[in-house]
Amino acid sequence: MNTLTHINTNGDAHMVDVGDKDITERTARAEAIIEMAPETLTLILSGQHHKGDVFATARIAGIMAAKKTSDLIPLCHPLMLTKVEVDIEAQPEQNQVRIITLCKLKGKTGVEMEALTAASVTALTIYDMCKAVQKDMIIKEVRLLEKQGGKSGHFVAGETAL
Repeated sequence: MNTLTHINTNGDAHMVDVGDKDITERTARAEAIIEMAPETLTLILSGQHHKGDVFATARIAGIMAAKKTSDLIPLCHPLMLTKVEVDIEAQPEQNQVRIITLCKLKGKTGVEMEALTAASVTALTIYDMCKAVQKDMIIKEVRLLEKQGGKSGHFVAGETAL
């Protein structure tokens, strides 16, 4: 197992120095699922929700969250993202919404936390906008789907490391 890079030799938390790393193209994709009652999903999809376009608002929140990740997660580096994408897919047959995010940059450190933060905040925004209608929605399966770039190479969820 790799050592934790955010812990120094004294056992104290510190921000990793990425100054000597090469600039490479880096991408990360993440997802989150939010389960809800069929009536709640129908209300969102019909455009009749009293708070407006739930998915449009959640998408903007997810993009903003990716850009603010270093303000939210201790020891994360502030990054100059070149792309943030938030796709929201209604899955009525499972009474859920699937959120998939993509973050991209050319830099010295990865964008996994930005993609995960975007997915999480998108789901939280959907919850926030719909909680007056349904309080028992479930946010689940927030996870990294894929990352590329940097020394650790290419990761795809569910694939075994070689």
